[in-house]
Amino acid sequence: MNQSGPSPMLETPAPEGEIHLLDQAGRGGGDGCIDILSPPPGTDPEDRLHIVLHVHGAASLRRGGASTVLAPGDLLISVTPHPAGLSLDSGCRMVRFRVPCIYLGVRQGDVRRAGGLMARGNEGIGLFASQLLHVLAARARPGNHLAHSASDILAVLVSDLLDREESEGPDGAAEMLSRIRAYVEENLADPDLSPGSIARSQHISVRYLHKLFQQEGTTVGQWVRGRRLDACRRELGRPSRRQASVSAVAHRWGFVSHSHFSRAFRDAFGISPREWQAHAARTECDHPAS
Repeated sequence: MNQSGPSPMLETPAPEGEIHLLDQAGRGGGDGCIDILSPPPGTDPEDRLHIVLHVHGAASLRRGGASTVLAPGDLLISVTPHPAGLSLDSGCRMVRFRVPCIYLGVRQGDVRRAGGLMARGNEGIGLFASQLLHVLAARARPGNHLAHSASDILAVLVSDLLDREESEGPDGAAEMLSRIRAYVEENLADPDLSPGSIARSQHISVRYLHKLFQQEGTTVGQWVRGRRLDACRRELGRPSRRQASVSAVAHRWGFVSHSHFSRAFRDAFGISPREWQAHAARTECDHPAS
């Protein structure tokens, strides 16, 4: 935990809308923020999230035209030190923390797209995170183990909040799945089609993309592979395409490895692609078009 210099508790009221730092241990950075772990060498020091813990006083958060009153223990998570839409009176006290995104397994863009996150500090994962952050703020020397524990539970909390934001969005899970499937069908032949590229196209996280398909009893990779195999089966079975090589058809539909394609095709249909192509050619010879 970074202790880059003293930051005493602010005793005088600040203008409305300003976050006060309550730091009983006299710790924190020069900007009044408590660092939970330091960025690993080589990573962007600005790639981090800010967590605001509400301690006491009147505060509210306005999002999407609605205002939510904050209670002591509630947490706000954003990419900036001062969450958008936060209003508080002059007697309000909050503690600000920050943690590198690499420890949370999320990207700043995921939280930015959600417009920031809020967790109640009296229920679920938010309760454990709030209690642990209270302990961190109160201890003069919290130790590396406690800092890592805090980042671990914050990682779970942020992941859960992002999943809820995405699943409760205006489109809903069913409509989102429909859009994803339409996008995949349009880009099925692209060998670079991947969970990452699919998620970016729909402005969702890869984690939520996997969750959507898990709810359908499959995975993103399995579903994409199945659609590609169906496309290859149709093409190899058409008389107009019976002269095309199996490798050419496989490559056209995004399969890079011929051996992998052949194994996947046999696993799916119980016959090799060459056998299927030959069967389609024989059928056409036995039953020529009139």
